[in-house]
Amino acid sequence: MMQAHRDSSPAALLESMMLIRAYEEKLAALHAAGNFPGTCTSVGQEASAVGVVRALRTEDRILTNHRSAGHLLARGADPGRMLAEVMGRSTGYCKGKSGSLHISAKELGVILTSTIVGGELSLATGVGLSMSMLGEPGIVACFFGDGAAAEGIFHESLNLAAVWNLPVLYICENNQWQAFVHRNETMVGDHISVRAAGYGIASRTVDGNDVESVLAAATEAAAQVRETRKPFLLETFTYRLRGHFEPDDQGYVDPQELAAWRARDPIDTMRKRLTDNGSLAIADMLQMEQRIETAIEQALAFANASPFPALSELTTDVYA
Repeated sequence: MMQAHRDSSPAALLESMMLIRAYEEKLAALHAAGNFPGTCTSVGQEASAVGVVRALRTEDRILTNHRSAGHLLARGADPGRMLAEVMGRSTGYCKGKSGSLHISAKELGVILTSTIVGGELSLATGVGLSMSMLGEPGIVACFFGDGAAAEGIFHESLNLAAVWNLPVLYICENNQWQAFVHRNETMVGDHISVRAAGYGIASRTVDGNDVESVLAAATEAAAQVRETRKPFLLETFTYRLRGHFEPDDQGYVDPQELAAWRARDPIDTMRKRLTDNGSLAIADMLQMEQRIETAIEQALAFANASPFPALSELTTDVYA
């Protein structure tokens, strides 16, 4: 299996977040130009993805949801193969058969992404059970949103993981929105993490827009799961800056709330922190931006040059 990214220096964290943002903005532009039917982005949630994934080890497994690009890219996925998959090309991670919402990357330890709300919760619990039965040393990281925490499968999965002592790190990316419905219309209280206590599961809420805080919290949580072989619920409190899907004009969003969260953009915050404290020079920042721009250009060129799957591939990779 390919080695997971291990560089957790502040500059490396920033560059990883910037790559995710550039990739997803390119996705939105390609969709607007009619290159593929649609996609969901995680713009504004980059600190959560990078902070958690950097805390994982190579032997760990990941299951995630329809806002998965950040998790895969933070894990070391190739942007060219990612774009090729979204554009239905044979060089993609799933030979162009998954589109943007169902990518699996076995070599990265990414079992699958699920478009079924909460679908990854039960599957991650199952993977945790299999790893436990096989005596494997890794843990399972399961990303889901606050909307999924309203599904019955959330409670069923956490309950089983607690009863069976399964090594699953559940990560709720609380981005305030359940599709087009705000969190405060569907739940009492701000946080999902408090629900873990009902199952005897340890939990914590962290500022999901501060990548260093997320990394520190995820590192501690992963270490606890690794040592105890028991589940943990980590909530990253963040915000979805773009719509539920592309295109979505966000007409249902309070402009003042959106502006307040834009002012806390995780990338802008980290960039300012590093330049203000002198740990990142302006020249280095410009080089970083150029590397990312080049990477996205090369990724798009690779995807555009890649062939579509042959007709003979229509019924391959299908399992009864």
